[in-house]
Amino acid sequence: MHIRAFLHLCIGALRRPIAGAAVLALLFPATGRAQIFETIGIRAQGMSGAFVAVSDDATTTWWNPAGLASGGYFNSVIEFDRVDHPASTRARAFALNVPSLGLSYYRLALNGMRLLDTTGSPSANREDQGVLSQFGVTVGQSVGAHLIVGSTVKLMHALGETSGDLDMGAMATFSRFRLGLAARNLRTAEFSEGDTQLELPRQVRVGASIRGGSAGRAEILGAVDADLTTTPTIAGDERHLATGVEAWLANRALGLRAGVGMNTIGESRRSGSVGVSLGLRGGSFLDAQLTRGADEARNGWGIALRLTF
Repeated sequence: MHIRAFLHLCIGALRRPIAGAAVLALLFPATGRAQIFETIGIRAQGMSGAFVAVSDDATTTWWNPAGLASGGYFNSVIEFDRVDHPASTRARAFALNVPSLGLSYYRLALNGMRLLDTTGSPSANREDQGVLSQFGVTVGQSVGAHLIVGSTVKLMHALGETSGDLDMGAMATFSRFRLGLAARNLRTAEFSEGDTQLELPRQVRVGASIRGGSAGRAEILGAVDADLTTTPTIAGDERHLATGVEAWLANRALGLRAGVGMNTIGESRRSGSVGVSLGLRGGSFLDAQLTRGADEARNGWGIALRLTF
């Protein structure tokens, strides 16, 4: 994609965050080979990926752009993730946002994705094949008293090529209950170099969450997410169903979370996740998560330093 075309995409998304609403992705599914939702987000991974209707920290730029105004006035995160299979597959993230604007950079290892050769078959080369770098600008807008919509315009580079894409999301809030919808890769970008090709599939996920307790004492949150599209990965086709809980104790100085996820297409491949957040000072937190189970695309661990106020 030429830079002029990408700038036109950015301007359109900033002027019309509702345009191209994510529900259109339900009408025009696409197949591809790429990362899953759970690739990024220590809190999200600790809840096994039940996060689309939670999405209230800086990783909302990855999970659901409509969550931009859900957290504190300022949110930032520096994150390191590692997946067990293939060995040494890593992801790194940096993101920050205020209620009306988010900026993000994600760096993902290509050997954790399903690449294709010239015949359209999965590439047999699982050695280091470089990275996918993603720069994003996220904006959000309220629609009435209960609905927020948002969009992330992305510039991505992989396999020697650069392309733009668009994520969109919606969040409806009714007291302690939330409904979320997120659609990623609406333009289904493609990259190629020599005999290797990468396609980023359109991904759509819905979720719901409910919150109980009070922030000054003990607070607990429960959530459930479901993929509406299928994503081919190196471990096979993935369409996830996830449920998770998060509890904040000691005046939000300690956060505990757990979740269970499963693949709803083909083999179930269940996985369990746990996570913890330790409050440091000045609104900063150290987050960690561990995922184990039959789903090789999700097994791994991650840590993050998060700031919110």
